[in-house]
Amino acid sequence: MASAASKSAASLFLILNLLIYFIIIVIASWAVNHAIAHSHEAASSLKMPAHIFPIFFPMGNMATGFFIMLSLITGVVGFIASLTAINDVVLGTLASLHAAASSSTIAWLLTLLSMGLACKEISTGWAGSSLRALEVLTIIVSGSQLICTSAIHAGLLEEAARHRMTGSRV
Repeated sequence: MASAASKSAASLFLILNLLIYFIIIVIASWAVNHAIAHSHEAASSLKMPAHIFPIFFPMGNMATGFFIMLSLITGVVGFIASLTAINDVVLGTLASLHAAASSSTIAWLLTLLSMGLACKEISTGWAGSSLRALEVLTIIVSGSQLICTSAIHAGLLEEAARHRMTGSRV
């Protein structure tokens, strides 16, 4: 990256997001495991359309299943995107910054979708403490991913301007 400030800011937020996405993966995986373990006895009392689904989430409300599954996908994509973007930002070439910017943008968009479901779950009703933690972490990581994506894009623009000024190619 052309600027050391944008490189250090992006690296700091990428490491922070890496840790938050890992915690999201752990909590969402626990929730899926808990739902699989307790879905038979919880879903056996339901009427037929809900009874045929293989995973029934016995905690939270009706938005919990969608939120947990999407947050698990978001956590995995965000973790891998942050992991690869750390290497791309450290390299600092124009091609690697384009890769970091695109993967960071995709992770941010998935995180926004997961944050929307977290807000829907909060507005729908009660959830347990582990689900509250997952909701809060999803909302926090959506903001930090936005800042990280902005820092990567700022470094990308600086590096592209430097390449245009010097006339060098990638």
